[in-house]
Amino acid sequence: MGAIAAPWLSTRAFSQASAASPFVQYPGGRGLGSGKRVVLISGDEEYRSEEALPQLGRILARHHGFSCTVLFAIDPKDGTINPEITVNIPGLEALREADLMIVATRFRSLPDAQMREIDDYVHSGRPILGLRTATHAFNFPADSASAYKHYSWNHKGEWAGGFGKQVLGETWVAHHGHHAVQSTRGLAAKGAERLPMLRGCEDIWGPSDVYVAAPPADATQLVMGEVLTGMKPTDPPVTEYEVSRGGKKILTRPNDPMMPVTWIREFTARNGKKARVFTTTMGAATDLESEGTRRMIVNGALWATGLERRIPRRTNVALVGDYRPTPFGFGKYRRGLRPSDFA
Repeated sequence: MGAIAAPWLSTRAFSQASAASPFVQYPGGRGLGSGKRVVLISGDEEYRSEEALPQLGRILARHHGFSCTVLFAIDPKDGTINPEITVNIPGLEALREADLMIVATRFRSLPDAQMREIDDYVHSGRPILGLRTATHAFNFPADSASAYKHYSWNHKGEWAGGFGKQVLGETWVAHHGHHAVQSTRGLAAKGAERLPMLRGCEDIWGPSDVYVAAPPADATQLVMGEVLTGMKPTDPPVTEYEVSRGGKKILTRPNDPMMPVTWIREFTARNGKKARVFTTTMGAATDLESEGTRRMIVNGALWATGLERRIPRRTNVALVGDYRPTPFGFGKYRRGLRPSDFA
């Protein structure tokens, strides 16, 4: 099956991605995750997952020993990373040997051959970690002939809400607060303060806003999103503001109550196995500039792969390499980049 089918054989090859490769790999070494394989799937038009996931993959590999493969939305015309291409994420065959799938896609409508790899993984009972727009990771038209259109964020009937609702615990609903105006401070949910996933995470923050979210009763809420008045972590929380609904102006209090931004649950696969699922609606590339947010996500990966008893007091989440993420927004992605640029 070629290089994709066995991407873990040569760690020397991992350190450099060829110019033509549609993915990038980071070798694992010593650490809690040594011997475990993580596949990180980027592909969103807004929050720069094509920048966030290589950094997250580097952290997981360098500091924690995981072998990481990062996949991208690739323009088949020239092989460049183009998050506006919603129908192509090559390299998903790597999921066949993965121990963890990390998803940060948005409104993808992938061909059945690619969706089959995702579906096989989802129903294998192996763990899943969803970031930000993964709640609405897929979007198939109602008249789609795809065998996987039930993955769509707005699917009706059986598997309502698609992958987001059925697997992660929520689909796309709405922004909670003013998008790109009000940022998010993460506060431990009541009773979650001492859970290992939040160990050392006293400064969770991100410029991306809070989403409306109502995880199912079987989910354990970990972090609540406090809406701040501005785009700095030092900004105070919002008390109330005016919004227009149905032609009328009303006052809303977005922090009363707060929305959950991080939770865990189990998903029961077709084979009856229960997969650990860690979901956070944070995770934009700029969110990863916050040490506490990075630590929460890395701790989530450790928990998902069954390593929660070994999570240290302060997990090492130091940035690897030069990391200056592009601010989120449509059409703002860096043109002409290839996976090899992240090697």
